[in-house]
Amino acid sequence: MSMNNFTEGIVNIHDINLHYRDWGGQGQTVLLLHGLASHSGIWDLVGPMLSQNNQVIAIDQRGHGQSSKPNDGYDFQTVTRDVYQFINKIGLHSPVIVGHSWGGNVALNFAATYPNNTSGIIMVDGGFIEPSSHPGWNWEKAKTELTPPDWKQTTLEQLRKRIRTGTLSPYLTSTIESIIIRNFYVNKLGFIRPHLSFKNHMKIVRSLWEHHPSRLYKNVKCSALVVAAYNSITKGPLSDTKIAWVKNAVDLLPKGNVIWLNETIHDVPLQRPQTLTNEINKFILSL
Repeated sequence: MSMNNFTEGIVNIHDINLHYRDWGGQGQTVLLLHGLASHSGIWDLVGPMLSQNNQVIAIDQRGHGQSSKPNDGYDFQTVTRDVYQFINKIGLHSPVIVGHSWGGNVALNFAATYPNNTSGIIMVDGGFIEPSSHPGWNWEKAKTELTPPDWKQTTLEQLRKRIRTGTLSPYLTSTIESIIIRNFYVNKLGFIRPHLSFKNHMKIVRSLWEHHPSRLYKNVKCSALVVAAYNSITKGPLSDTKIAWVKNAVDLLPKGNVIWLNETIHDVPLQRPQTLTNEINKFILSL
């Protein structure tokens, strides 16, 4: 199935519009949530395969992609309510929610807040992210570590070069490159600007700092799967912290399990779409 075999739409929820793509399909409804500074297209390699057995939809969360970009509402309560209202407005029945990175934290927050509105959650290299519990970090340290690149005066060609030498370079295809480029506007002069503004990006970073997954796990009544990536090349103090975060999540989630993907980078939906699709399907069959 071609990755282009989807329809797109806009759903208005109160004061914002949420853009989504729908790969159709029948069976279990699956709602896909992207990570920070990403967009629904990060699922373009997973969606077509997943929709062979399921109904699959991905959204652009507020501030991202083609959705509205208000100046506020980037706290977890509001972002989670966006997802809840989207599900109700479009008429999805108890979806499995799959979130990547920050989207995994949103999925976790959703399951803890609306326990009767999801069949299960899958947190893809996310959900367990708790910067405030990182050893040696205070807010200033977290802010420094999590501040996005400065894209001012960056051209599309410079972005392409950066992508081709980045962590995805060994797996890069023209499709993956296009997905990454769609995180940005490109003006007539060829300069880029992220869809997610710097101010809104940092509001989400602050909300991550204030988010405490370890306090939420006990409230998640549904089945939960953590798909965690480990890369021996980039291992370091953060990896040690990540291992501890993941162990804590699985220990505290009432119905939690983990799968570690070795030699895998953070952008799992782009690097390992087939493996991720297989794990999502296995999870759904286990419900």
